[in-house]
Amino acid sequence: MRRLTRRPVARLRDRLHGERGATAVLLSLLLVPVLGFAAVAVDVGAVYAERSRLQVAADAAALAVAQDCARGACGNPQATATALVAANAGTATAAPPVLSSRPTSVTVTGRQPTEHWFAPVLGVDATTVSATATVAWGAPGGGTAVLPLTFSWCEFSQQTGGGLPSGTTVRTIRLTKTSGTTDCTGPSHNVVPGGFGYLVTDPGQCRATSAVAGRSTSSTGNTPPADCSPADFTRFLGSTVLLPIFDQFGETGSNAWYRVYGYAAFRITGYSLGGQFGTTPRPCGGNDRCISGYFTRFVELSDDFTLDPGAPDLGAAVLRLLR
Repeated sequence: MRRLTRRPVARLRDRLHGERGATAVLLSLLLVPVLGFAAVAVDVGAVYAERSRLQVAADAAALAVAQDCARGACGNPQATATALVAANAGTATAAPPVLSSRPTSVTVTGRQPTEHWFAPVLGVDATTVSATATVAWGAPGGGTAVLPLTFSWCEFSQQTGGGLPSGTTVRTIRLTKTSGTTDCTGPSHNVVPGGFGYLVTDPGQCRATSAVAGRSTSSTGNTPPADCSPADFTRFLGSTVLLPIFDQFGETGSNAWYRVYGYAAFRITGYSLGGQFGTTPRPCGGNDRCISGYFTRFVELSDDFTLDPGAPDLGAAVLRLLR
């Protein structure tokens, strides 16, 4: 009986020993594809992570170059792009930025060699990761002004000498009906009867949405619209805001309208708009309605305005990421 049981056990032991040897061979054969899958899982994931970081860097670089160009001086686009890419992606480099005129835009490409952990087993030591961003800039074609005001093209032209804004000399601009600017209004200074240059606000907001070549309705009264409070104006004191410039007008009272010609950036230093709407000291007295400050070149970084390459360039610009 012992012999009978001993022989099957021995056979089983020998068989298992042989299978262990076969398993070792099988594992050695599978090691290369296993490492290959590890390379796909780890190294490809690292490449995607690096590309995502590099895309942020390229976006920042393109936006910085576009912002300089929109202000009227591109400066050194290569230096700007290199600095922004390196600041956001370490040792990454930036290719020479490509400027285009149709539309007015800049394209920045960042590159970063990424070393692999497992792929060298397959003969791939590193991959050059790249990311590209294109940013366009130009005049606003429409949007929401943070204050429901409009200036006449005549006032803008005389303040800027008929060109783009330059300098920081503070001037007082009187709104329509009290304007005394030569050749901008008639003897009554009344561009639209019943209007001072205030616009009908967006519902419940002290702001006004408009578009180039569109008509904005005049808000009657000698003080800002009812949706506005003194605080709405105070918070923009010392700030630059985009305001519509009108070149045509018509009708009277609550039916009066202003045709939007374009948008200009104005730095507000003071105002006198009647009642509690005024700074101390007020830039004008009596029944005059005025704002002091100056038109300036400015890049609007918010999404409040749309980009329109065909809109008049009055010194204000918006940026749009196109990638």
